[in-house]
Amino acid sequence: MDQLHFEELTRNLDALVDSGELEDRQICLFGHCNATEELADCLLERGYSPAAILDNNPAKHGNTYRGIRIIPPAGILEKDQERTIVCIAARAYAAMADQLRRLGYRGTVRKLVDYNSFADYSLSRDTVDRMRQRAERGRERLRRIGQDHPGCLKVLCPFAALGDIYFMMSYLPYYLEIAGSTSCVIGVIGRACASVVGLFGNYPTEVFSQQEMDETVQAALYTGDRSVFLPHQDRPYVVNLHRALYMRRIPLEQIYCCGVFGLPPDTEPYVPEGFTGYPELGEIRKGNAVILSPYAKSVTSLPDSLWEEIAESCRRAGLQCFTNVVGDEKPVRGTAPISPSLAEIRSVVEHAGRFIGIRSGLCDVLRTARAEKTALYSDYNYCDTRWKAIDMYHLEGWENIVVKEGFQWKTG
Repeated sequence: MDQLHFEELTRNLDALVDSGELEDRQICLFGHCNATEELADCLLERGYSPAAILDNNPAKHGNTYRGIRIIPPAGILEKDQERTIVCIAARAYAAMADQLRRLGYRGTVRKLVDYNSFADYSLSRDTVDRMRQRAERGRERLRRIGQDHPGCLKVLCPFAALGDIYFMMSYLPYYLEIAGSTSCVIGVIGRACASVVGLFGNYPTEVFSQQEMDETVQAALYTGDRSVFLPHQDRPYVVNLHRALYMRRIPLEQIYCCGVFGLPPDTEPYVPEGFTGYPELGEIRKGNAVILSPYAKSVTSLPDSLWEEIAESCRRAGLQCFTNVVGDEKPVRGTAPISPSLAEIRSVVEHAGRFIGIRSGLCDVLRTARAEKTALYSDYNYCDTRWKAIDMYHLEGWENIVVKEGFQWKTG
């Protein structure tokens, strides 16, 4: 979960706490994912113990997160509905709330994070007026971009994920050639995503907040703007590709290559060449160090105890240990913090000789790094499909490890 959504989560949760709505209630969460884990953490920090996490994936039923049992959604009916509240921080709020009502649940449901701020299904005059104003703001933004970048195709990336931006940039040049576009301007959410774009060349880039992006995407869709391209697989109003995953396993990179861009499956992706050297490589023992990367915004986290176990094992093996941190992130106990830019991270990993990270977009950025690389996968299913994360995000040339309950690290 990115910082803006986390701040929204905590604001809305604190408002619930202040209202007294959580008092004497059984609190259930819906959808086991990174956002739900962060919500659970916030509730526990405030002295509230969730009764259960509802989830549609049978493989998760009976598992726990910090002692909170994961159960089927129908389990909500066994609870006193007048004394139950379901809090949702996952993206699929509308579908989850509808499922609860169809099950017969009549208790309280609260949305803690509004990811798709343009998706309001009310037809009230106030809603229609508000949506029209949002579309007008988006249309004005599109007009300004058109003035600043005349004749350019506007490529809008509606989701702030480094891996998605990496895949998009890997195949975008082919699309531009097929579409006959000689130039484009790329819109992304946040500076980190803009940095990934920069690895692939000197593309004009516009950086938006999530709300600004939502407004701009909304305007492009409402007006049928043919100068806008939305290269993302998880937007049903664009391509509806995610439905194919219910029938067969398609790795995310292939979804971008074949589905989003319509290219043959054997198309060679473009490789980023905009990496630079980290200016303080001398502080890292060449070939005898490890870079740990335990943090990711949109991936279910792994226990701190596991990362401490990995760090201790690496130290016993004689490796110098660093944790890649951004902002206020804390290094794993017993390691030193290091904060290279995205353009510098490959030089750090190659100099150290080894990288161990949770499977995230940073791993995609490091695909071409010449080092021993290990990706750790939480044991979860991709969205509500039967495919595991490792099925969707497997990395060629890496050691790919699924971390299941009872997993113990062994340094190779």
